[in-house]
Amino acid sequence: MLLSGGQVLLKLALNRMEPFGWNWKWFHDLFTNWYFMGCGICYGLGSVLWMYIIKHFPFSMAYPMISLSYVFGMFAAMIFFNEQIPLTRWIGVFLIISGCCLIAK
Repeated sequence: MLLSGGQVLLKLALNRMEPFGWNWKWFHDLFTNWYFMGCGICYGLGSVLWMYIIKHFPFSMAYPMISLSYVFGMFAAMIFFNEQIPLTRWIGVFLIISGCCLIAK
């Protein structure tokens, strides 16, 4: 969830900025953007949590669970960005969740 949350905050941050430019103003606007700061916090916390997970769980079980971030990302796209999700993507979400259930058992 932290990975997906970071991606949502990054998109919100970039949506509120001017087009990309290699200038000081663009980078100043980026690093003073609260959404971008929230993105960094999510990624930082996610990294610490990931260190705990790979220390205490089998890697072959933990790593495939990252694919759940795609599921959370799709729900975030619906909620925060009002995107329409086609049936084929819902089928993909079902397959991801099914795979994670099989791996967790």
